[in-house]
Amino acid sequence: MKTNIVLIGFMGTGKTAVGKRLAALLNKEFYDTDQEVEAVTGMSIAQLYSRYGEVRFRSEEKLAVNRLAQRADCVIATGGSVALERYNIDLLSEKGVLVCLSARPDIIYERVRRRNNRPILQKGDLYETILKLMAQREFIYKCADFYIDTSDMEFQDIINSIMDFLKELEQPSFNLQENQ
Repeated sequence: MKTNIVLIGFMGTGKTAVGKRLAALLNKEFYDTDQEVEAVTGMSIAQLYSRYGEVRFRSEEKLAVNRLAQRADCVIATGGSVALERYNIDLLSEKGVLVCLSARPDIIYERVRRRNNRPILQKGDLYETILKLMAQREFIYKCADFYIDTSDMEFQDIINSIMDFLKELEQPSFNLQENQ
């Protein structure tokens, strides 16, 4: 039985912010793959990238996914690149329902430029890089069970949409009745 809710999608779509609120509402533990990588390595993602490169980051990310996929009854927010490896998605979907958050490029641009601490966006024009990465990654998010565009939505509306979807699944493991 699937008891986890796994948020996937491009950076800046609201996975961490929505995940924290959703976990609190459902009385579930919340985990973020990026935060897990930072806790294990003792470095920020930017520091890890700078010091050891993308290959090491992806390796640490995969290890974090392995650990989190073993958990039950939690909400997991993934880094934007977790879905790049099918292995990660297969592992997370064994115990979890995959919810993909998306947003328009202009919205993502506004969200990430305020706090551009994402190493993959450090090269070239920020908006052009976002467009390029979104085009490259569009197909990988097709594995989700549910999709929601967060561009023009408030957090509560996003959460309500996710809750409505979970109710449709009729899985008692989400304990939706007692958390409303």
